[in-house]
Amino acid sequence: MHKILFLLFFISLSAVAQKEMTSAEATALKAKVKTRANATTTVLSEFTQYKHLDFLSDDIVSQGKLAFKVPNLVKWEYTKPFAYSVLFKNETLFINDDGNKSNMDVGSNKIFKQLNQLITASIRGDMFDDNEFNIKYFKINDSSLVYFLPKDEQFSKFIKAFHLSFNANGDVTEVKMIEPSDDYTQIKFTDRIVNKNLPDAVFTH
Repeated sequence: MHKILFLLFFISLSAVAQKEMTSAEATALKAKVKTRANATTTVLSEFTQYKHLDFLSDDIVSQGKLAFKVPNLVKWEYTKPFAYSVLFKNETLFINDDGNKSNMDVGSNKIFKQLNQLITASIRGDMFDDNEFNIKYFKINDSSLVYFLPKDEQFSKFIKAFHLSFNANGDVTEVKMIEPSDDYTQIKFTDRIVNKNLPDAVFTH
């Protein structure tokens, strides 16, 4: 009985913690994030990635560093548990798997190209395109949570939803990409540094 009461109490707390934003609050958040994104030319951040697969009892956890430079240079450098890097550059995906290098032309594939653009946009937080997404806005204490649901039927076969979390400054603190199977990839950012000079050498492959 005590367990049931505790569970009900926890559920009620969760319901209270996450509230849908009013139209005015959503408009204010969009303006804040867009202003922040437009003023951001580079991003450096530590990240922890959780890959959730339904058939595994535990999430696959990876750690690494992110480097971003406008307009569309993105490098994910994984350091734990394995050395692995992924670089998006000039519509090409460059992979370095502990010295074994390969690349893929994402520009010729509509789905990969769209995914690359969305990942780039999600780092800055500026994904507020009502033509591309059905968007839902929530507030959780001093933070914000936004659901982006793709309207494109073809793309939604690969990604069911993006969930972006923002801090009070309008910076992205977490990105969650949910697949149609409800498996997901969740990335949490820490020690974020913006507008530090990043030489192009950082994005070599």
